[in-house]
Amino acid sequence: MIRVSNIKLPLDHDDQALTDAILNTLGISADQLTTVEIRRRGYDARKKNTIFLIYTLDIDTTVNDELLKKHTGNQSIRPTPDMEYKFVAQAPTDLQERPLVIGFGPCGLLAGLLLAQMGYKPLIIERGKAVRERTKDTFGFWRQKKLNTESNVQFGEGGAGTFSDGKLSTQIKDPNHYGRKVLTEFVEAGAPEEIMYVSKPHIGTFRLVSMVEKMRAKIIDLGGEIRFSARVDDLLTEAGQVTGITLSSGETIRSKHIALAIGHSARDTFQMLYDKGVYMEAKPFSVGFRIEHEQSLIDQARFGKNAGHPVLGAADYKLVHHCKSGRSVYSFCMCPGGTVVAASSEEGRVVTNGMSQYSRQERNANSAIVVGIDPSDYPGNPLAGVDFQRQLESNAYLMGGENYDAPAQKVGDFLKGGASEELGTVQPSFKPGIKLTDLSKALPDFCIEAIREAIPEFNKKIKGFAKDDALLTGVETRTSSPVSIKRGYDMQSINTHGLYPAGEGAGYAGGIMSAAIDGIKIAEAIAMSINEQHGI
Repeated sequence: MIRVSNIKLPLDHDDQALTDAILNTLGISADQLTTVEIRRRGYDARKKNTIFLIYTLDIDTTVNDELLKKHTGNQSIRPTPDMEYKFVAQAPTDLQERPLVIGFGPCGLLAGLLLAQMGYKPLIIERGKAVRERTKDTFGFWRQKKLNTESNVQFGEGGAGTFSDGKLSTQIKDPNHYGRKVLTEFVEAGAPEEIMYVSKPHIGTFRLVSMVEKMRAKIIDLGGEIRFSARVDDLLTEAGQVTGITLSSGETIRSKHIALAIGHSARDTFQMLYDKGVYMEAKPFSVGFRIEHEQSLIDQARFGKNAGHPVLGAADYKLVHHCKSGRSVYSFCMCPGGTVVAASSEEGRVVTNGMSQYSRQERNANSAIVVGIDPSDYPGNPLAGVDFQRQLESNAYLMGGENYDAPAQKVGDFLKGGASEELGTVQPSFKPGIKLTDLSKALPDFCIEAIREAIPEFNKKIKGFAKDDALLTGVETRTSSPVSIKRGYDMQSINTHGLYPAGEGAGYAGGIMSAAIDGIKIAEAIAMSINEQHGI
């Protein structure tokens, strides 16, 4: 097939316009065109009242060879790359010891699935509950303020991404097309087929629940096993080689190949690994607040007269400001038509996150507005960032009234430096609830100063962003892992052989797609290591 890129058409074009554009671009007749597949569809909204759709297409013609020769050197017309996933190994028939996967978020899910598809019958260990039980616990916390520290937004089947927008976009380089494998598995599990080609694919929480269940069933059908409510309390090693784990139940499980996909909030596991001598370093992350506006304001600012167009859907944004101090402030995990959710995983601490359903039809838009920080801001051992996060979350709990309500403030009051006493037009979506206060005490002074500088600058890009009635809710601290568990070229810990640090928790991913892709890489590394030991 031939890949044709940068086909630009008006927002409301008809099907014939796409065909005509292909024919004109390639200089062929209609009878020479045999197949058209949309590979990617994005949009150009730089001129919001004149929005264009941008297509990348895979096509077949009766004259492929002639066209490729004619357009040699033209990167917009080239052979379609081979994107079909090819397994790197198959399990030996005399396999005696199962590989272990610790964690069942996107990274652990794909690592487990790939190992199962290659015949290695992995044993997957998840500290939280199965996704439907976990959903009940999470909604129970939001409605009744009853926190289950082992079953919540952070812990349980599907990982933290289950309670998010289900965003599947990523900016990582993917020369092996692992992302295609991930999307294919998601569609087979029930995700909408459009995620294969839209530029900013998303799934939404409710769809993710059933998808995760179907993928779990696939792993089990292939001989894998999943243990829920099974926290890893100890890592067993001998002479620098991992030999197994001990669960909170006291059970010991032996394996010399362990994928560590624990997510960014497994703080007790970080501590255990640090105490065991697994090499790790503190790493940069970001902290800040969630900001809410009416979604209609964002739609109008981004799309003008095209706001509400069904092809465009609810508008999103991506903002960054480089402060005079040298700090960077940026939007993170933007959730169009969504809600701000309670993401606590430890008692007496308040954490916020964002979530949307597939429809993105809630009244408000929200995103995190966060400030980049690095280990110089929280000096100490590699776990100093965890302590820093905990301090901010404990303070937010106190500011919110010590009942898991979150401290909040109108943007106008925040910028002026006075506490908010009443809400404006933007109604908070956060559950359990909010307490209006002065958020200047919720973060270090340098963070407050940076955000106060950034919001008016963001207003220049999105009119109304700094409106007085927009709402800030705190605190957002789990943007990424505060540690990096270092691994070598073979994907194994640099000082603990057989341990494969993976995904967000180890510092090698930042979102559903990059974590899932990392899970594939880890599965491949484990498979090849096992086969090498078996002389294959």
